[in-house]
Amino acid sequence: MSFILYLGNSKQLSPALLLLMSVSCGLAIANLYYNQPLLADMGRTFGVDDQHSGIISMLTQIGFAIGMFLFIPLGDIYEKRKLITVLLLAAFLALIFLATAQTLIWLYAASLAVGITTVTPQIIVPLAAEIAAPNERGKAIGSVMSGLLTGILLARTVAGFIGELFGWRVVFGFAAAMMFGLAFILFHQLPVTESRTKLKYIELIRSIGQLIAKQRTLRESALIAAFMFGAFSAFWTTLTFFVEGPNYRYGSTLIGLFGLIGVVGAATASIIGRLTDHVNPKRMIGWMSVVVLLSYLSFWLLGTWLWGLILGVVLLDLGYQGVHVSNQARIYSLLPDAGSRLNTVYMVSSFLGGSIGSVCGTAAWSRWGWSGTCAVGGSMAATAFLVWLGHRLTKRE
Repeated sequence: MSFILYLGNSKQLSPALLLLMSVSCGLAIANLYYNQPLLADMGRTFGVDDQHSGIISMLTQIGFAIGMFLFIPLGDIYEKRKLITVLLLAAFLALIFLATAQTLIWLYAASLAVGITTVTPQIIVPLAAEIAAPNERGKAIGSVMSGLLTGILLARTVAGFIGELFGWRVVFGFAAAMMFGLAFILFHQLPVTESRTKLKYIELIRSIGQLIAKQRTLRESALIAAFMFGAFSAFWTTLTFFVEGPNYRYGSTLIGLFGLIGVVGAATASIIGRLTDHVNPKRMIGWMSVVVLLSYLSFWLLGTWLWGLILGVVLLDLGYQGVHVSNQARIYSLLPDAGSRLNTVYMVSSFLGGSIGSVCGTAAWSRWGWSGTCAVGGSMAATAFLVWLGHRLTKRE
């Protein structure tokens, strides 16, 4: 049975295909986040402290940024279905490498490899934008991003549950099997697309710098994304250490359940995507940035109470998702023929910011505890808001 609906000679994004792409994004992106509720367990396996355990998450995100820079631009010159399949099989091998790690250096290298190969969601998102009708692009991006963020959040729940029952290695073995199965399904169900650009790879990479120089909106969106994802990562990387401590004394299963709370925010992604088809996404970015700031206020003042921590998680995921979807709706409308390269700039910036947020959040936790984490995350969110405000003031928007 085909998931693709054709009208004449043009492809349309059918509901079934959109659902498949959303689920695929969620399953693939989860590879980056399985480690977060397991950091303490992984650290104990190799006899290292919380700060050294946090490096696992940092390297995964740095690897993701490297992988995006190397592979996502290829979506503008190569057939996307085959590219997605090859990358999923590479992720399968990297996850096997991680699941069998025998030394800390091996673990670090495997974590970096998982990040480098887990870039298929960032090829699927511009593919959805490409084959969607222009007046439904925001809806399509929102739906796919909803699946992606749900995967990020549920990854922690699944990893926490499986990790406590069977150990952290089984989690990554399970993930490897998922990637192998997903490669088979997407190869048979995704539409075949034609490249819109005839550039060679070196020329393609050089053109990214030209896009950065010429597109002010891209620069603004990338900078906001970096600080916002830094704020997001600072919280989720250190949450494990906080709730394992004297305030809560939770195990990995209960830690993972916090991902379920965040799904409330993820569920709004498709709604936000639809709004960006009718409401100026620039305004949406400002509103959602304030929501992220409020989440850190909740973490700082109320984080030692469970209800305050839950409130902060909902606000953080809602606000981050709102900023992310609105930013992507803006950049994909700039140059349709350069969707993959625009996404490269945006997502590399985002995950470099995320890796900085992870390492700074972990370092602040080690030195100042929860208040240090809140200071790092809140500062990054405030900086993102100031970037947005500065652009509005200078452009008199």
